[in-house]
Amino acid sequence: MAAPAFHLAFAVDDLVAAEAFYVGVLGCRVGRQTERWIDLDFWGHQLSAHLVPSSERAASSSHGEVDGDAVPTDHFGVILEWSAWEALRDRLRDAGIAFLLGPRIRFVGEPGEQATMFVADPSGNALEFKAYRHAEGVFA
Repeated sequence: MAAPAFHLAFAVDDLVAAEAFYVGVLGCRVGRQTERWIDLDFWGHQLSAHLVPSSERAASSSHGEVDGDAVPTDHFGVILEWSAWEALRDRLRDAGIAFLLGPRIRFVGEPGEQATMFVADPSGNALEFKAYRHAEGVFA
């Protein structure tokens, strides 16, 4: 049996821009949609982007320290295979997407050694993409 998929609903202030980013840049597939929300296949997980005017969105600018980096506290993302992470890194660079935190390897030589990078979608939602050197490092 396949592993369970997660569902995450989040606010965006422009559905057209969100679709362009998640589908056109990240390669997600569109599921159901209305004029107020869009479901996206995010590497086998269901994201639901809901249209919420920016004036109604709660802004978070908090950061936490991780391996010397100021990481956005509010973020979501996906753990990829190493080669898929590298391909996405290159696709983001080629698309001219600005990194909140550029691609890097953290915890080098430790059980949780990982490649990581952060970007923001057009509505300012922070996304992290990571890959672990060793699969058992995800929860090590």
